[in-house]
Amino acid sequence: MIWQKQLLDWYEVYKRDFPWRETKDPYHIWLSEIIMQQTRTQQGLPYYKAFVETYPTVHDLAAAPEEAVLKLWQGLGYYSRARNLHSTAQYISRELGGLFPSDFETLKTLKGVGDYTASAIASIAFGVKQAVVDGNVYRVYARFFGIDVPINSAPAFKHFKAIAQNALPASDPGTFNQAVMELGALQCSPQQPKCSICPLQRDCNAYALQQVAHLPVKEKRSKIKKRFFHYLVFDCGDEKKYLQQRTAKGIWYKLYEFPLVEANHTLKKPNQKFNEVIQRFTKDPFVVRQMAPPQLHKLSHQHIEISFWEVKLTDIRIDGYDWEQWYQLPVPVPIANFLKENETSKNSYI
Repeated sequence: MIWQKQLLDWYEVYKRDFPWRETKDPYHIWLSEIIMQQTRTQQGLPYYKAFVETYPTVHDLAAAPEEAVLKLWQGLGYYSRARNLHSTAQYISRELGGLFPSDFETLKTLKGVGDYTASAIASIAFGVKQAVVDGNVYRVYARFFGIDVPINSAPAFKHFKAIAQNALPASDPGTFNQAVMELGALQCSPQQPKCSICPLQRDCNAYALQQVAHLPVKEKRSKIKKRFFHYLVFDCGDEKKYLQQRTAKGIWYKLYEFPLVEANHTLKKPNQKFNEVIQRFTKDPFVVRQMAPPQLHKLSHQHIEISFWEVKLTDIRIDGYDWEQWYQLPVPVPIANFLKENETSKNSYI
């Protein structure tokens, strides 16, 4: 079709220069796709380079301790991606001899690899005719074909997948997949799309009907959950801080944090839960005071108000981590920021 060629011609001229576009190595393509999920390209690029440099092969990644992988991932969020990345690397290294499956259905059986990632690896690394569907693809095709199916509704994926698969040429499907996504990122953006210079303008339904601003359609999102984390910072002497690995499933699973009291509102003074947590560590008298005002940490699905409370013990019996040790541990961004701020000076108390 004419529009597919126009898109490919545009991509050849205007595509951005990324290292994963210079290879057909499925390991590098897999790394890039996992890292770039729900992540802006400019944020993810340094992480991609760090992973390739630290773990040049899937065998290197498989041999790494999980904590080291989580530490390298620190700051990217959605840490289940890092845990799945490590688990899948071990499976491919140990069970498949380091060779990635080349067919789409087998790729989908890998931990952390869904339809999108399997399609990207299959098409780019192995030339399999399998269309990718991500946010950019939803937006481009919703506008180009004039589709008003809400993209966050249950029927959306199946509907758009069929359209994308039908539009995908058999020749070099990986390049075409990347071209559609690149058009969505550079031209057919959510706000202020560059319709006047778009290579698909002539055949775009939304442009012809002046519906660009109204497509794609999204159903209203559920209300963002608000949580209140109160971290207890035990003074262990010699500037050491006590950290423990988070065992609760959900955000920051397996990362290290201070002992936590989660409340359902902001606290201006310690409550009974503080005492219960502290008494797990000591039966001696203690003093608790809040360090700095609460800070808000925003995630896509929840907002967390975080407060830090120093716990002064009469008799120090807890073995904490010093600055050099905690720096090696994978921790949530708010914990990392707190520790860095307190490395050279103490916060003033309120």
